[in-house]
Formats: sequence, structure tokens, C-alpha cells
Amino acid sequence: MRVITLAGSPRYPSRSAALLSLCQQALEQRGAEVIPWNLHNFHPEDLLYARFDSPALLALKEDLAVADGLIIATPVYKASFSGALKTLLDLLPERALEHKVVLPLATGGTIAHMLAVDYALKPVLNALKAQEVLHGVFAEDPQITNYDRQPELSPVLAARIAESVDTFWHALARRRQPLAAVV
Repeated sequence: MRVITLAGSPRYPSRSAALLSLCQQALEQRGAEVIPWNLHNFHPEDLLYARFDSPALLALKEDLAVADGLIIATPVYKASFSGALKTLLDLLPERALEHKVVLPLATGGTIAHMLAVDYALKPVLNALKAQEVLHGVFAEDPQITNYDRQPELSPVLAARIAESVDTFWHALARRRQPLAAVV
């Protein structure tokens, strides 16, 4: 199985990128091929000026076309996901996530921003025709330490991430199974 990770933080290193790195490790241990992407793969001018023909955007679209799933992570700013990530998602074709399983992750300074995944990010993922958008994980900043080195998660967050990766893996497996014949 092939999975894309997309880090939507304008900062690197970041807590959201650390979550993706841990997800990548867990999926690779299960035999998945994981292709990491982040906002730093794109020239800011290409995003700001909506250059649909930028080499990085074309490469991301090619990777998405052959991927089975996407794990997307973003910080929450002002009760919404990263504006730079929104700019990138706006450049993708309408059906860029068709036939894909998507796991959204978000980080933020306070639990008050937890619903940003459901009310801001998920509608955009659905607009890109994701086959299945799983229940996301919101992490408060203090739950992720050493994110700029070897990330450590609080035990509660580590368990939630492990459960979400497991759910994502099973959703990918369901997607790859042929549908049973209708009797």
C-alpha cells in the first residue's frame, strides 16, 4: 500500500510534522510505502500565485494519483487549519482524493480548537472527493515534546495515534478488497 503524508505547517520542524513522522514509522513497519510531503516542498510564489503547472504541484498530484491513502497534519491557527495548507489544497484538482482514505491530524495550543478538524479541514477534504475521511486526532501542544529531535508523545496521545493508525490501516485494507458479488 502506498500512503502520502502531508505536513501543513509553515514551520519545520513542527509538532504536526512530528505526528506524521511517527505515523510514517508505524505504517512502514506494517509494510506500507510512505511518501512524505510538506509545505517546504513548494515555492511560496507557486502557492501564492496559483501556479497549477509548478513542478512540485505536478509531482504531488502524480503521487496522490497512485496513493491509497493520505495522512494530513496541520497546526490550528485562529480556530482553523493552516492557511498555507489551504492554499495548497485549493490548487489540487476537484477529485484529487477520490478513492483515498484520509486521516486528518491537528495540533494546537488549546483544546478549544479541537473542532477545527471537523468544521474547517474535513469539509475541504470532502470537497476533494475523499472516499473516506476518518475521525481525526487533535493534539494539544504540551502532549508533544522534543518535536525538533526525537518526538515524544504523552501516553494518552500515543495511544490515540496508535489507534488511529490502526483504523487507517484497516480502512486501506478494506478499500483494496474486491466488493462481494451481489446475490
